Amino acid sequence: MAVPVAFFAVFFAYPVTAIVGRGLKADGTWQFGRVGEVLSRPDILGVLWFTAWQALASTALTLLIALPGAYVFARFDFPGRHLLRAVVTVPFVLPTVVVGTAFLALLGRGGLLDDLWGIRLDTTVWAILLAHVFFNYAVVVRTVGGLWSQLDPRQEEAARVLGAGRLAAWWRVTLPALAPAVAAAALMVFLFTFTSFGVVQILGGPAYSTLEVEIYRQTAQLLDLPTAAVLTLVQFAAVAAVLAVHARTVRRREGALKLVDPAQTARRPRGTGQWALLGGVLATVLVLILLPLGVLVERSLDTPGGYGLGFYRALGSLDASGGTFLVPPLEAVWNSLRYALAATGVALVVGGLAAAALTRRAGRLVRGFDALLMLPLGVSAVTVGFGFLITLDKPPLDLRTSWILVPLAQALVGVPFVVRTMLPVLRAVDGRLREAAAVLGASPLRVWREVDLPLVRRALLVAAGFAFAVSLGEFGATVFIARPDRPTLPVAVARLLGRPGELNYGQAMALSTVLMLVCAVSLLALERIRTDRSGEF
Repeated sequence: MAVPVAFFAVFFAYPVTAIVGRGLKADGTWQFGRVGEVLSRPDILGVLWFTAWQALASTALTLLIALPGAYVFARFDFPGRHLLRAVVTVPFVLPTVVVGTAFLALLGRGGLLDDLWGIRLDTTVWAILLAHVFFNYAVVVRTVGGLWSQLDPRQEEAARVLGAGRLAAWWRVTLPALAPAVAAAALMVFLFTFTSFGVVQILGGPAYSTLEVEIYRQTAQLLDLPTAAVLTLVQFAAVAAVLAVHARTVRRREGALKLVDPAQTARRPRGTGQWALLGGVLATVLVLILLPLGVLVERSLDTPGGYGLGFYRALGSLDASGGTFLVPPLEAVWNSLRYALAATGVALVVGGLAAAALTRRAGRLVRGFDALLMLPLGVSAVTVGFGFLITLDKPPLDLRTSWILVPLAQALVGVPFVVRTMLPVLRAVDGRLREAAAVLGASPLRVWREVDLPLVRRALLVAAGFAFAVSLGEFGATVFIARPDRPTLPVAVARLLGRPGELNYGQAMALSTVLMLVCAVSLLALERIRTDRSGEF
């Protein structure tokens, strides 16, 4: 546990604490009265209200749309099922900037709906809600569907034989068994939408602001650190409460009976109703997921001279950026790949050690350590990024001008995915194998190399893939610490969208398409090497 704890203490707790201290300290004393002053402001109350209700609305809408999909992927067997399951997961690993750009191309000014029917939904709450459903659809499908596929369908059939109707049998038998998974999925969707940044910033415009967007505005634009510090504390408290409840639901879900092999529960649809349900889910995937991504690709090819690769060729020219960059925008691709590879290496070391420690220990301290590893998913990445600038600028950690600063920030987001991927596999390794190897004289290092590594090799590759994908798309912290001559893909897309002109817009669409393709290829490769297709990620 020593290395992960030290990593999180230096690169997470220290920067966040420093930012809060800068905002709430004056002349060496804490000014807690600022909390009441900030939280009593009408504009801040409006931000808090919008953050909470849009997260609740996004969660409810996601559950409503995605639960039928969870049932279809858990119970139906049809051609292309595994490929489609991978496709619905692509949005989850996409950077929020790409998601916002895709929906801007679909719903914004000059977008598909605007061209066809004159309908614009950008700068409205509906664009934000739909983008959140697009982003979190896979969370419900994989979390709830993973457990649903392991429930014995004969239990519900027995209830039907005893006289219960189809709805009553589902309500009395299946839903109580699924409740922990539904609660866990709902909490994760709420967490991701509560801390939404890129989607709201691109689609919401100046009219809508979540806590994360307001922290960015107060920090980067207004330099109001006291307000930013108070909002960071509020977000931290809300995230900690959500994670505490989520941990309880995960333990309940892990304790649920898994009576059958998921491969035995899936069958071809029967009857008109089941085929109609399958068709409805396929139509939902087509409209909700494939259409925005397709429109994004189409807009990247729609140049003033007709369809072509003009916007892509412009990415290699510094003159075409119009002064937006110090280097050609195409450099952002190579910067992002290098940063993401370095971040993946750090995340694998830190997350692998953390998962190994959680496997071998139990108790309240370890549960607290597990919760600590999840905090970077919910705590303001903007705060972390700005904290890096004001804390890691003195020896022995003078990293402000070092390239490693960006991978370290990205690794904070990648570690939770490594832990959640590695932990179930490590816990499944029979401890008697390790004991037998030790009795035969193997050192602890050799036991890991000869016993654990062969069993968890594929899980390690999956963890590396997810860490790479989420590192590639990290935006909240990177926007502060990426150097002007070394922008990452999400930062480059945001800069291009922030400047007027058809060429800038087209280049933003082209860069977003490149980023989407890299993430999609990574995820499809992961689906081919996964062995356990019943779980979440």
